[in-house]
Amino acid sequence: MIQTENVLFTIVMVGYFAAMILYFVFAATRKETLWKAAFGIQAGCLILHTAALVIRGIGAGRLPMTNQYEFATCFAWALCLVSLIFIHKYRFPALGIGAAPVIFLIIGYAAMQSREVRELMPALRSNWLAFHVSTAIISYGAFGVSFAVGIMFLLREKLKEGSYWDQHIPSLQKLDQIGYRSVSLGLLFLTFTILTGAIWAERAWGSYWSWDPKETWSLVTWIIYMVYLHLRLRRGWKGKAAAMFAVIGFICVIFTYIGVNTFLPGVHSYA
Repeated sequence: MIQTENVLFTIVMVGYFAAMILYFVFAATRKETLWKAAFGIQAGCLILHTAALVIRGIGAGRLPMTNQYEFATCFAWALCLVSLIFIHKYRFPALGIGAAPVIFLIIGYAAMQSREVRELMPALRSNWLAFHVSTAIISYGAFGVSFAVGIMFLLREKLKEGSYWDQHIPSLQKLDQIGYRSVSLGLLFLTFTILTGAIWAERAWGSYWSWDPKETWSLVTWIIYMVYLHLRLRRGWKGKAAAMFAVIGFICVIFTYIGVNTFLPGVHSYA
């Protein structure tokens, strides 16, 4: 089963790369068939990616989200899923231009990690694993989309009205609304992540909060996005500043996931 999962993972990685290239060529040539092909490849990769995760879970006898490799590939899966939903819902094909590179970079990071299936640490043998990690995965996927939308907003500002991209990139007002919704979705699930993590920590270690580096940076990330929502809802804070805030927030997400594990090891270092 692990061999099958490795083959599927390789196919998916190549597929995400192909989708990224097609989105880029679409941006350069403006040929409609290219973004449709890229969208189709991305959707097909999502199906194969799901199959790879299911096979790994069956082979490991547990949920495939307990180490760096598994979380990274689940992160890429969630970003792929959420971006496809937003592209379809808002008829926003150009979103793939911003989302596809992030998906590929994350799954590329997963490819550099050990794929060895190991027995779970005692602290991870809990039913809270599914709730805590799955909400984190969806949260990160939504924040990844908000990052891509923020990038598209900043690029859209430089385009002239009535240009070709008016057909494929929503108005600045619509982009701002899409970014707000993706941030709201990500923050909702990040809140669930922190709450379930606190409950799990109390049962595993006897304390709801220990100021572990990952706990601390998760809280920092949560505060950043809460500030974003507060400024938007209370002060009417929109537009370019909000888009830049979404970009900065996702950089913090990436540091929370990769940077903390690399430079600030703690009890979460296994994930």
